[in-house]
Amino acid sequence: MTVADSSLAPVVLDRAREATQPALRAAVARLEPPLARVSSYHMGWADTEGRPMPGNGGKALRPALALLSAEAVGAPTGEGVPGAVAVELVHNFSLLHDDLMDGDEERRHRPTAWKAFGPGLAVLAGDGLLVLAEQVLMESSGQGDRAAKLLTDATAALIDGQSQDLSFETRMDVTVEECLAMAGNKTGALLACASAIGAALAGADQVVVDRLYAFGHNLGIAFQAVDDLLGIWGRPEVTGKPAWNDLRQRKKSVPVAAALTSGGSNATALAELYATPGDLTEDQLALAARLVEEAGGRIRTEVEAQRHLELALASLDGLGIPEVTRTDLAALAAFTTTREL
Repeated sequence: MTVADSSLAPVVLDRAREATQPALRAAVARLEPPLARVSSYHMGWADTEGRPMPGNGGKALRPALALLSAEAVGAPTGEGVPGAVAVELVHNFSLLHDDLMDGDEERRHRPTAWKAFGPGLAVLAGDGLLVLAEQVLMESSGQGDRAAKLLTDATAALIDGQSQDLSFETRMDVTVEECLAMAGNKTGALLACASAIGAALAGADQVVVDRLYAFGHNLGIAFQAVDDLLGIWGRPEVTGKPAWNDLRQRKKSVPVAAALTSGGSNATALAELYATPGDLTEDQLALAARLVEEAGGRIRTEVEAQRHLELALASLDGLGIPEVTRTDLAALAAFTTTREL
């Protein structure tokens, strides 16, 4: 399999931001002023007082996938814009809620929305973004009903995945397979939707929509596996979160689940650390990271990320996608699964 040039991805992402930002900002501006202010802050467009700030508002991965899925079926890029806006709104709905549920106090090197504005406004802002997403699709000139069903199903799966993730907190026997299934819901569902929604809006054949969906679903699992690696071994200046963040929260991510179920002394020692009352010290966190790695958790996660990346790219075979669009999709896939630790 040819390795895609991930350096092409930033160009695709910049193009997606340029195409979707005006519509995305216009959608957020429809919220009640307090919720619009929280949302604009969360997206990196403004400070807590609503004053504009420099910045691009995030990677725009999901909008890029939505636009490319329209182009993949020969539709103009513009036909995918409502889908791009909708998936980005739902993505940020999930982040607003996720930060609060996980107790994360920083995102992009500044306080999370719930820390800056309080839990109530953060939750309501997330709810507002979710409703806006459906409104954007229903008001589009394409097959909005079809796209809205895709998004609704993806949102339901995302919520299921978040519920699964929370349920793992009380268990020590979570398997790698369960973690991957959770990732397929929590992360894969929305990336799958993004990868298919432009084609759905453009009226593409269902077989093509389904194959694009499979691309995004497997890419989402690979993406989450890499995110799990970053959650333990990522550098704070890269991730914007404290070192060993997932271990601080005692998450049962793929590397942790692989280590805990590996058997032997490393698994036992890690389980004992996870059962320790109170906050883990920096030394304990460093030990936990070492135990996960020595128990094979890191390599198992890397293998799963690569396997699902290959499944994602194989989903594009035989679809007759324009070569330039396939190249862009492959570049995005490579970019999202080779993030720097």
